[in-house]
Amino acid sequence: MIIPVILCGGTGTRLWPLSRKSFPKQFLPINTNGEKTLLQKTFQRLIGLENLSDPILVCNEEHRFIVAEQMRNIKVKPTSIILEPFGRNTAPAILMSVLKSLEREDNPNLLILSADHEIKNEKKFRELIEIGKAYSENEKLVTFGVIPRSPETGYGYIKSENPFNLESLEGIKISEFIEKPDLEKAKQFVKDKSFTWNSGIFLFKAKTFIKEIKNLNPQIFEVCKETFKKSKMDLDFHRLDTDSFKNCPNISFDVAVMENTKNGIVLPLDVEWSDIGSWKSVWETSKKDDNGNALEGKVLNKNIDNCYLHSENKLLVALGIKDLIVVNTDDATLVAHKNQSENIKQIVKDLNSKNFKEANSHKKGYRPWGFYLSIIQDQRWQVKIIHVNPGAELSLQMHHHRSEHWVVVKGTAKVEIDNKDFILSENENAYIPLGSKHRLSNPGKITLKLIEIQSGSYIGEDDILRFEDKYNRLLK
Repeated sequence: MIIPVILCGGTGTRLWPLSRKSFPKQFLPINTNGEKTLLQKTFQRLIGLENLSDPILVCNEEHRFIVAEQMRNIKVKPTSIILEPFGRNTAPAILMSVLKSLEREDNPNLLILSADHEIKNEKKFRELIEIGKAYSENEKLVTFGVIPRSPETGYGYIKSENPFNLESLEGIKISEFIEKPDLEKAKQFVKDKSFTWNSGIFLFKAKTFIKEIKNLNPQIFEVCKETFKKSKMDLDFHRLDTDSFKNCPNISFDVAVMENTKNGIVLPLDVEWSDIGSWKSVWETSKKDDNGNALEGKVLNKNIDNCYLHSENKLLVALGIKDLIVVNTDDATLVAHKNQSENIKQIVKDLNSKNFKEANSHKKGYRPWGFYLSIIQDQRWQVKIIHVNPGAELSLQMHHHRSEHWVVVKGTAKVEIDNKDFILSENENAYIPLGSKHRLSNPGKITLKLIEIQSGSYIGEDDILRFEDKYNRLLK
C-alpha cells in the first residue's frame, strides 16, 4: 500500500496578490483554467498507482475546512487531516503522518508530497514512483531529484555518488545535500550529471523511517511521539496538542534524516516539474500564445510579448508591453518585471509593516458553511454577499458593535433571532439588532445566496461571540 502524505502548509507569498495567508497558492486553480486546484491535482495525478490509499494531509488550523472541502469536491475521503497549531518545518509534519499511518497499516509505504507542485508528465511520474517503491521495500529512503534545466539559485541540490542516467532510471546513493548555491556554483552543478534539484518528494516504509529517526534524532522522535499521544480528534480532524508541539524542533526532513542516513538514494526525475515558486515559474509552466504570452481570465491585449496576464473579474487591457507580470484581483493589482518576481515576498513584508489588510486576506473569505464576498466597505458599514451551502448553518452568535440586515436573493433561508425561527424566501429580508442572538442556515437543496448589510461602530470579523457551533469554533 502507498499512502500519500500531502503537506499543505505554507503561505505562498511569492504569488501575491492571488495567493495570500488566508488562502495560499496550494488551494488555487493555477494553470488549470479555473478547474482543479494545485492540492487537488497533487492527489489526482497519483490515480493509477497500484494499491493507492486515500491521503493523509497536514495543514494549519486556519485552512482545515478549505482542505476538507477541496477533497470532498474530488470525492476523496482523507485517511486523516492533521492540524498543526503552527509551523515546525517538514520533519515533525512527516513524523506525525508516519505515526498516524501506523494506526491503520502495519508498515505502509509513505509518499511525501508538497501540495503546490506542477508535474506535466504524470504518467512517467507514476512509473518512477513504482520504481522507487521497489527501493522502499528494500528499506531505502528514496528522494526524487529533478533534472536541472537551468542554473537556479532558489533550489537546494542533491549530489549523488554517480552521475544519473535517464536511460536506466536506477536509484543512486546520495552523497550530500547542498543548500541554495550562488550562481557560479549553480552553473557548475547543471553541467555535472551528479547534481539534481531537491524536489522535496520522498518515498519510504513507515518502519524504516521510524528506525532512522530514532537513530539519528531520538529527541525529535520522543517529542513528536508525546505530541501525537496527547492529540485529540476534532470532528474529522486530528488536532495536535499545542503545548507539546511547542517543544518540537523547527527542522526539515532533509536535515533531520536525509543528510545523515546511510540508506538514502535519489531517483532522477524528468517529468516537467515545477514548484510554482514565483510568477516567473507560473509563466514558464503556462500555455502560451505565439508571442510567448500566458493569459488567464478577462484579458484583452495587443502588441505584447512574453507576458503573464491574469485578471479574476475586472477587465484587464494590456498594450505594447513585454516581459511583465500583471495580476489583477478584486482588491489589488501587481505589475512586475518577470526578473523581479522573486522579490514579491519582500513586498508582502512591506505591506504587513504598513498594516495593509490586502497583504494577508482577500475580499472573499472561506468558511466551513460556504463563503462571503465583501462588496464595499467604509469605517462604519459594509455590504457582503453570503453563500451558504445546502444543509449548512452558521453559528448561533451575537455582535457587540454592529447590526445586520439580510436580503435573500436565491434559495431559502432559515433564520433564528432571539429564539424565534422563521423562513425567508427570495426577495424577503430580516433585521438583526445589535446584541441579538441569531443564526442563519440553509434547509434547501441549492446554495443560499443573500446580501448582508452591516452597520455599526466596528465591523471587524472578530466582533463575534459564538454560543453554539457545529464546526467546533467556539471561543474558549
